Amino acid sequence: MAEFVPRLRQTLAAILIFSMSFSAPVMPQTADQPLYLNDDGLPTLAPLLAEVTPAVVNISVESSRAVEMNPLYNDPFFRRFFDMQPPQRRQQLSAGSGVIINAQEGYVLTNHHVVENGDRIVVTLKDGRQLDAELVGSDPGTDIALVKIAADGLTALSLGDSDRLQVGDYVLAIGNPFGLGQTVTSGIVSALGRSGLNIEGYEDFIQTDASINPGNSGGALITLDGRLVGINTAIIAPSGGNVGIGFAVPANMAEAVVEQLIEFGEVQRGLLGVTIQDFTPDLGAALGIDSGAGAVVTRVQPDSAADVAGLQPGDLIVSIDGRAIAGSADMRSQIGLKRLGRSIEIEIIRDGKTLTLEATLRRGAEVAAREGDLGLGRLSGAEFRDLDPDDPLYGEVAGVVIMRVDPESRAARSGLEAGDVILAVNRVPVTSVAELHEQLDKIDSALALTIQRGTARIFLLMR
Repeated sequence: MAEFVPRLRQTLAAILIFSMSFSAPVMPQTADQPLYLNDDGLPTLAPLLAEVTPAVVNISVESSRAVEMNPLYNDPFFRRFFDMQPPQRRQQLSAGSGVIINAQEGYVLTNHHVVENGDRIVVTLKDGRQLDAELVGSDPGTDIALVKIAADGLTALSLGDSDRLQVGDYVLAIGNPFGLGQTVTSGIVSALGRSGLNIEGYEDFIQTDASINPGNSGGALITLDGRLVGINTAIIAPSGGNVGIGFAVPANMAEAVVEQLIEFGEVQRGLLGVTIQDFTPDLGAALGIDSGAGAVVTRVQPDSAADVAGLQPGDLIVSIDGRAIAGSADMRSQIGLKRLGRSIEIEIIRDGKTLTLEATLRRGAEVAAREGDLGLGRLSGAEFRDLDPDDPLYGEVAGVVIMRVDPESRAARSGLEAGDVILAVNRVPVTSVAELHEQLDKIDSALALTIQRGTARIFLLMR
């Protein structure tokens, strides 16, 4: 009984303090006052959402795609003999979400996959206004796109520092799931720095259990102070619905991409020119390195930025520009956000000593097709570069990467797409842009390209 009385007093004191905290007047959100209180003294997020939800928009995209073509249509004889009609195009509608990040300029941030191949992009504001949007630029590597609208009275979200997020922080996801209209879900940050998901080229995802469903793509992930810390991008849904594992592109990554989209309309990435792998304790023991994390250099491309800077196989890269490297995927993401021509500081461990090297990121060998050449003329509108260590297919195939294809060009009409890897020209393998030139210069008849597209290998015949 003697022990029970003090415990009872402590319990009553705790209940009193808890009750007083909920009877306090409504106050703005701060670090020590994480929730609003309504008139009844109950916690609510309604005042916060009233401020931020006008900045989250619905995006509908109209696009057209060709109906699957009979393979015999490529043969002029069969096309003429059987009076085969050209392939028809079918209109498609898709929907997603977006976030206004600059009210004065009308910039709206969303996902690349939301607006990809869109012929018309329409933004619907929370107040019901529908506005045609202009695509400023898009980056498939990070799945970030920027569109622009012209309207008065817009509300924008301020970007938060996603590097300051911690597992356990409360977050809200706002978007347009299933086309239902604007919806808010809540949860916490479940994990940080997620990669290896094979979703996009540069992965550093925020994982959250706030419900993200189809249509949420491009929507906002915000903290309880109303700042945008992520762009909702993907979910893991083995059963076809949300299971509490959603991913968002960090705001800091999106901000770096947006700067280049505004300036160039694309992301101009520089290349370091190394092949790397994760640092492990076993690898550290073999190399005589005692360090917790990083990326080990296994190959340095000749005449690359890394080669000029003095990087060597066996070096352990521990930080770039003062930011620690967690592993090979983290390093690839960090380099992927650095613009072409930028100088970076690379901290390495070599033979037990810490060294700092400076490298200026370069562009890989690349060339645009020349109209004057018969072979290259048939590929006009396409730009090429050598397959480099940062490409997903590096080491699996040898060829030339198609960087970009003008949608109205001859190359596009022939069926080439950005991301395709040309493996051979008329069955002769090509492993560089120079070899591609050499083979195309010899072509004065039919041109047959062997293409690697994702996991599929296809053949294109051009006359």
